[in-house]
Amino acid sequence: MTVIDNHEALAEDGDFRLSEASARDYFELLKPRVMSLVVFTAFAGLVLAPDHINPVLGLIAILCIAVGAGASGALNMWYDADIDAVMSRTAKRPIPAGRIKPKEALAFGLVLSCFSVTILGLAVNWLSASILAFTIFFYAVIYTMWLKRSTPQNIVIGGAAGAFPPMIGWACVTNSVTIESTVLFLIIFLWTPAHFWALALFKMRDYEAVGVPMLPNVSGERTTKHQIVAYAVLTAICAVLPTFLGFASVGYGVVAAALGAVFIYCSIAVWRMPDGDLKMIPAKKLFGFSIFYLFAVFSALMLDRLVAMLASYAGGSF
Repeated sequence: MTVIDNHEALAEDGDFRLSEASARDYFELLKPRVMSLVVFTAFAGLVLAPDHINPVLGLIAILCIAVGAGASGALNMWYDADIDAVMSRTAKRPIPAGRIKPKEALAFGLVLSCFSVTILGLAVNWLSASILAFTIFFYAVIYTMWLKRSTPQNIVIGGAAGAFPPMIGWACVTNSVTIESTVLFLIIFLWTPAHFWALALFKMRDYEAVGVPMLPNVSGERTTKHQIVAYAVLTAICAVLPTFLGFASVGYGVVAAALGAVFIYCSIAVWRMPDGDLKMIPAKKLFGFSIFYLFAVFSALMLDRLVAMLASYAGGSF
């Protein structure tokens, strides 16, 4: 069965009975792994912002951002159900596996989108709600419906959707977009290609089977490896900018530089990997480390902020 045939089969909803999906199936629609990264980086934006937010409003903000991220995931799975049914790593998702009907997933995603944006706007501020709305639109429409199937630079441009959460968190506190929140955005934006193309290298056959123009399939492994190294270097440089811009300490800069050096080292290991290597061990190691890298950088930023606050309180007590 072709991808188109799968899409048509999944779209048939002549039977209006509801599926017998479990709560776990709907939770899977939210892409919880992706959601955890979104929540973490949004929380980092809240913590790193120079002002303070009421803890209850902060909790509401994080919940709204999490629900918005989940809504994006549900809309992505609804539209991509045809290719998910073909790819080995996604074939067991709720829609291609037949546990949730496409129209149910679409309604679920739309309701969650409206709910998350509205509550964030009413409870916190409309700037953060507007960025959240744009993020959902960008991921579901610009990336999923257009870029993903039309250009090998899909993940470069589309990566912006995953880079907005710390900016949203920052806007929740300050009701503004600043150079600092833009740097947080850029760290994730520049990190995404190296992270995702490492995955694309050892999942090339899956992407080829569904006709998604990922860079390794369109431009070849060698070009992809060059680009991975380039983006790893750019990410490492961007990650130390908070120190030079004055909203992180020299200690953070040293930690970020060390993490960046390892990130670049792993990317060079991928670059040195022979084309056609079936095991793709360096690519798998880079993919795994890249996740740790992003969590470590944002954790270091938050720890640095906490230390600065404690030092300020200690100094004020004398």
